[in-house]
Amino acid sequence: MKQRSFFYILALVCTLLSCSENVENKYTSHDANFVFRQTNTVPQLNAALNNMGEFSTITLDRNYFHFTNLTGTTKVNRTAVNNYSSFYMGIGGFIVGLPNIPEPGKDLPIVVCFDLACRNCYDQHLIARSLKLQENGMAHCSNCQRIYNLNNQGLVAAGTPGNALFRYHVTFGNNVLAIINR
Repeated sequence: MKQRSFFYILALVCTLLSCSENVENKYTSHDANFVFRQTNTVPQLNAALNNMGEFSTITLDRNYFHFTNLTGTTKVNRTAVNNYSSFYMGIGGFIVGLPNIPEPGKDLPIVVCFDLACRNCYDQHLIARSLKLQENGMAHCSNCQRIYNLNNQGLVAAGTPGNALFRYHVTFGNNVLAIINR
């Protein structure tokens, strides 16, 4: 009987030690590999990377990259961007920008990159539903009606509660934007 009690106590201790908060990784594990040089040549991207609270989407069709914000779209020939190297555009493309709220523990905002696909629709149905940029750094999903706050780490700001947007590692400097997540 003592042996049995010992195993119950051991199992209980192991269970308690293995419990932790449900901590979600800040960055997704989805592949992304996109490098764009001369960001200053695309008005939508230049504004998003240099002005707090501004965001731009980056999508790809067969021949062109499309850089879009609330004021319009600029198309850039695909071969001019990737120089015939490989690239991965995440699930649905990217949203990049400079939030107007610094992240916890930071003094200044840094450039962020989110997936253009609605995280909650993708998690539920494995279908990439593209978000649409709105004023004040918000992005809206027309399918689930969630509104995400791009200035506040991609968290759900309105609608049914859910997960924050997928986020990618990004660096920006000397007019070069690199989104690399492998």
